[in-house]
Amino acid sequence: MPKIKTNRAAAKRFKKTGTGKFVFSKSHASHILTKKTTKRKRGLRKSQIVDKTNRKEIKLLLPNG
Repeated sequence: MPKIKTNRAAAKRFKKTGTGKFVFSKSHASHILTKKTTKRKRGLRKSQIVDKTNRKEIKLLLPNG
């Protein structure tokens, strides 16, 4: 049997936590920051946990964690 390949695009965007959940960083935080409020930019710095409904999909993309 061939090895299962990891989706490289997903591997760059998601990291697995110790409890098996997936964490990702938010988009829109790299440029054109002058028009964004300080509150909005502060929120973009924080990483977020993937919703339970999408967890199964990402588990298929990242079979090896």
